[in-house]
Amino acid sequence: MKYTIDKQEKYSLLRLHEEKLDSSVAPALKSELITFHAEGVRNIILDLTDVKYTDSSGLSALLVGNRILQEDGGIFVLTCLSDHTLKLIKISQLDSVLTILPSVEEGVDAVFMHEIEKDMKDD
Repeated sequence: MKYTIDKQEKYSLLRLHEEKLDSSVAPALKSELITFHAEGVRNIILDLTDVKYTDSSGLSALLVGNRILQEDGGIFVLTCLSDHTLKLIKISQLDSVLTILPSVEEGVDAVFMHEIEKDMKDD
């Protein structure tokens, strides 16, 4: 699996450099997301600019990332989805479960809003 990671203080930006998010890539993505979470990453922005095709195993990897981060009070943001991937998510009715935004910048804003809201709840 080809990807780059940009670790910031409040989030990590994971850019997937694959054309397909399918059964050949999904297991590696799942294990990377679990590893980042184990290393203390609480918020992940997943940039899917290069991904043109996604199948059910790819969706499964996205759901794993979403679940492990939410359980820990974090946020998992998907950005720059292809029309195909977005349609698949909508058909699966996962658009109400996953946080999907058009750009990485909006994903960063969502992370900071999430952190502010969480801090306000903690007070």
